[in-house]
Amino acid sequence: MADNNVSVLNDLIEVSRDGEEGFRKAAEDAKNPELKTLFSSRATEIGAAVRELQSQVTALGAKPEDHGSVAGALHRGWVSLRTAVSDRSDLAILEETEKGEDVAKKKYADALQETDLSFDIRALIERQYQGVLRNHDLIRDLRNRYRASGE
Repeated sequence: MADNNVSVLNDLIEVSRDGEEGFRKAAEDAKNPELKTLFSSRATEIGAAVRELQSQVTALGAKPEDHGSVAGALHRGWVSLRTAVSDRSDLAILEETEKGEDVAKKKYADALQETDLSFDIRALIERQYQGVLRNHDLIRDLRNRYRASGE
C-alpha cells in the first residue's frame, strides 16, 4: 500500500509542477494585469500543494518528485511556440491553461479511483482535487467570458 501511495503522490507532484509552471508562463505572457495576478496566485497556490505532496512522500520514507513531467515540459514548449507565432491573446492563453487544468483534473480523478490508498492520503488528494476543480472552473469561466466579449 505504501508503494502505491508514493507512486500516486509522485504522479500528482509531476502534474502539479506542470500546472505551476504553466500558470507562471501564462502570467508572463498575459496582457491583462488582472489575469497576470490571477495566474501568479494560481502558480503560488499550486506550488504550496506540491510542497504538501512532497512532504507526504517524505513522511512515507520515499523520495518525492521534484520536477514536472516530460509531457508537461513539451506542452509548455508547444504553448511557447504557439504564442510566439500567434497574436498572444489572453483568450489563447486561457484556452491553453484550461487544457492544462483538464489534465490535472483527470490525474486527480484517476488517483481517487485507486482502491488501496491510505485514509490520510485519500483525504489529502480529495482536498487538493477540490482546488483543482476550482482552478479549472475559474479558468473555464474566464475563457468563456473572453470568448463572448471578443477580448
